[in-house]
Amino acid sequence: MKNFLSIFFIAVFAFANAQDSKETANRFFYELTFKPKKDSAKIEKVMTVLDITKQKSVYRDYTIIAQDSMIKVQIEAMQKSGVFKDMSKSIRMPKFSEKIDKFYPEMKVLYIERVANGFTPINIGYSENLKFNWKVLNEKEKIGAYNTQKATVDFGGRKWTAWFSTDLPFQDGPYKFYGLPGLIVKIEDSEKNYSWVLQGNKKIENWEEVSYAEKVSGGNAKVTEVSKEKFYKTFNDFKKDPLATARPYLKPEVMSQKMPGSDMTIGEMVKNQEKMYKDFYNSNDNPVENRELQVGNLEKVGKEKDKK
Repeated sequence: MKNFLSIFFIAVFAFANAQDSKETANRFFYELTFKPKKDSAKIEKVMTVLDITKQKSVYRDYTIIAQDSMIKVQIEAMQKSGVFKDMSKSIRMPKFSEKIDKFYPEMKVLYIERVANGFTPINIGYSENLKFNWKVLNEKEKIGAYNTQKATVDFGGRKWTAWFSTDLPFQDGPYKFYGLPGLIVKIEDSEKNYSWVLQGNKKIENWEEVSYAEKVSGGNAKVTEVSKEKFYKTFNDFKKDPLATARPYLKPEVMSQKMPGSDMTIGEMVKNQEKMYKDFYNSNDNPVENRELQVGNLEKVGKEKDKK
């Protein structure tokens, strides 16, 4: 029991030793409107951000970052009192878990997800050297405060229309998109499954890539880069059983113990975590890219390699 609690409190209460190197970033806020279910007309919205530094850009869901100050207050109160508090009901969960880094100037795209290693999250990712074959058109339009120009491209099994602005001198955009003569202000697919629209921007002094919430859970910016095939296998296995690597510690005598200063048992906490993970990963079966096709192609490549 003592060993389990040591691991648990390191995961929940302690800061990671790794620290970010602080720098200045331009943060661009994109409202994403999307259809989470293929067979439903239901529309959802979430705010996403693209942080652009001298070395790279970082795209992700803004939901957890926006709550960092509140999370910091609650975690520090738990650290001070040594009493566990279930924060699941007070924190808004993100709609998307991926983080996408684009490294300048080569524009290497790194797609990242967090998976569990015991009770500690680790980042795994795969890299791509994407080349978007943009078709820049003469059509222009005013979107918000920006003068924009139209461009189209096929990507991920969808046809996309983008509007970019040379007033914003960044050849970047939300998700994996980049390569136009200015920042992408709006981009959506032909069936409007996904639509990003720039809502505003600000400069972030002392920018840090890793949020407070990630730090206290033992996370850092380090990424284990694997092949795309291995990434999908690892991530799909994680989604099927997110707590698989923690189960060796979850003995019956441990599960029946109560969290410090709480009526909640470790078993109840684990059950809540499992439900949260399953609800999250089952909420969207309509990804930006046709990953089923990607995985199918990767499995085919893998089988061909095995034959050789």
